[in-house]
Amino acid sequence: MTSHHPNSRRLVYGHATMHDCLAFADADTATEEASEVRALAAARTWGEARQVEMTHLWNPAGPDYHDPEDGYSDDRPFDVTEVGAIEDGRWPRMVTTRGFTVLPQDLQDKYGKRTLTLYDGDYLDIPRDCEAELVAELRERGYEVTRDDDLINLLDGFNLGSLSR
Repeated sequence: MTSHHPNSRRLVYGHATMHDCLAFADADTATEEASEVRALAAARTWGEARQVEMTHLWNPAGPDYHDPEDGYSDDRPFDVTEVGAIEDGRWPRMVTTRGFTVLPQDLQDKYGKRTLTLYDGDYLDIPRDCEAELVAELRERGYEVTRDDDLINLLDGFNLGSLSR
């Protein structure tokens, strides 16, 4: 077993709808990150949105990005889909990029291909029909692997607007 991989041995994965491929994430932080995404989406006002504590992610509604003096007063109604970084697709970061850090390099090479996007950089495109083989190889190497499509898509910011009301 190779120990060149510093990350967690617990992975969560699923079908990332926006790129129609498999995506993998660190299971030890994924649910906490998803809670941060949910908390921001649930904010009712810009003031609430600014207050959302972020441990794993950065807060795209924070004062560094949306100053109250620029019309984003604390009592202004908040809609997560109107946040600049979310509209631009910069927040949350594409979940399909995480394969580069959580999967062993040889499995990235064998099952995935590096795909370039115009604005967001590269992501790891792992075809859905590789699922059984890739998961089996990860488990043989001692990884604990769980499938959760909803969690993966939440981490990807897919359909964020539907969470907000």
